[in-house]
Amino acid sequence: MADKARGPRREPIQRTGEPDAAADIGVEARIAAGILLNAALERRNGLDEAMASAELKSLPGPDRAFARAVAMAALRRLGEIDAILNRRLQKSPPEAVRTILRVSLAQTLVLDTPAFAAVSTAVKLAERDAKTRPYKALVNAVLRGIEREGPGLTTAESNLPDWIAARWKQTYGEAALAAIALAARDEPPTDLSLKPAEDANALAEALDGQVLTGGTVRAGVRGDVAAWPGYETGGWWVQDAAAAVPARLLAAKSGETVLDMCAAPGGKTLQLAATGATVTALDRSEPRLRRLRQNLDRTGLSAEIVVTPGEDWEDERTFDAVLLDAPCTATGTLRRNPEVLRATKPADVAKLADVQHRLLDAAAERVAPGGRLVFCVCSLEREEGETQIIAFLRRNPAFRTAPADPAAVGAPAEALTPEGWLRILPSMWAETGGVDGFFAARLERI
Repeated sequence: MADKARGPRREPIQRTGEPDAAADIGVEARIAAGILLNAALERRNGLDEAMASAELKSLPGPDRAFARAVAMAALRRLGEIDAILNRRLQKSPPEAVRTILRVSLAQTLVLDTPAFAAVSTAVKLAERDAKTRPYKALVNAVLRGIEREGPGLTTAESNLPDWIAARWKQTYGEAALAAIALAARDEPPTDLSLKPAEDANALAEALDGQVLTGGTVRAGVRGDVAAWPGYETGGWWVQDAAAAVPARLLAAKSGETVLDMCAAPGGKTLQLAATGATVTALDRSEPRLRRLRQNLDRTGLSAEIVVTPGEDWEDERTFDAVLLDAPCTATGTLRRNPEVLRATKPADVAKLADVQHRLLDAAAERVAPGGRLVFCVCSLEREEGETQIIAFLRRNPAFRTAPADPAAVGAPAEALTPEGWLRILPSMWAETGGVDGFFAARLERI
């Protein structure tokens, strides 16, 4: 496996001298890419925090978007990039130098940036900082050598942290591990969930996309989604095809009462509200609920929003249907959020499994007799999915599994488990761009 060297501490963008304006813009964007990459390697949510920083906001929009694209490309291929570099480096350079090299290779190997431009800018980056200036010749020699002789063979599995690769190999098998790793290498398409009255075929045609099983529209274009047809009128919202499955599995109906626990950022709440059900959305985080409030306003849908931890809610109501999308390691979102693989540690799995256990029991208390409960996580870890439901059914004899119908809820057919649950892997639907990894189980209260 390739060296997974941790990125250096974040440093402010350096602005020294007065280089050529056009060249300086390119350098600034690449410095920003390094900041984003290192922030993502240092801490969970680091990339989003860095994107909101003054350094990044000071850049023009296109440069900010380019910096993010480079950082994401580097995160998705980090193991391969480091393997390529390690073949050329006799000893590991300072982390600031490795960041420059990583950013350059992410451009040439993933984003098809011309090598001469990426190498030239990398050398300028090294030259601008006193700590990296002594390594300017090394940066040039390493990158020119890779350009001249090629990167050599790499494996997609090397982009996964060793402990995660070992777990997934044991759980899903070597072939599935390889397929998941391949699915995680490239930027995924954008998926949209639509309000029932919207014309999915017309929207798919406008976005050069397709309508997936279940009604999700997968866009064939990229760019600012706010400029896409139907955004301003609130006809749809961004939601991965797999993330749309649990709400369909719950099968809420007009006139029913529905509780969405851990609702933020709210895609599933919007789905539930669009059915005509009376929806209550619970979440402990007011900041994370802001996006839900904004999307409810934009789409014209409605839901009662309650800011409180799900297990501490003092309201005594019960509901016809309850959806619990529990906090988890989110390893199933590695296509969209490759940084989660670097931020997640082995101890996090057990820690979050305990949280899920408590939330699942709290959710069960909210289900009215004859009602139903859907538990889901965007994790590939069995402890957060299958093991949770096995243990829950043992301690809650009033509940039983209601087997899922993959076709009816827009899930891959191969996601159905022998128990009737859904285990969606990122490698499924590979021919159309893959999906996020999810586990979902529907339970009925007897």
